[in-house]
Amino acid sequence: MGILKKPLITEKITAQNEKGVYGFVVEKKANKVQIKNAVEKLYGVNVEGVRTMIAPGKKKTRYAKGAFLNGKTSSYKKAIVKVKDGEIIDFYSNL
Repeated sequence: MGILKKPLITEKITAQNEKGVYGFVVEKKANKVQIKNAVEKLYGVNVEGVRTMIAPGKKKTRYAKGAFLNGKTSSYKKAIVKVKDGEIIDFYSNL
């Protein structure tokens, strides 16, 4: 899929969709310009701004066969995209 891996569909981001703010999980090496161009090309909207952040992996512990196994999840990069007023991105159109 390239730069955009998947859209973020959480309560917090979904509440901001009415204001034209959408979230995506993106490639770690992608910059803001690449993310903006990918969103504009894929969804046909005009992007006003892009904010990015890298979410760290979380530590996980589980009990298996009499021992505790420790590990951690992978870190990932998120992008919060603001589109121009009046434009929307419909994630549910192809369901």
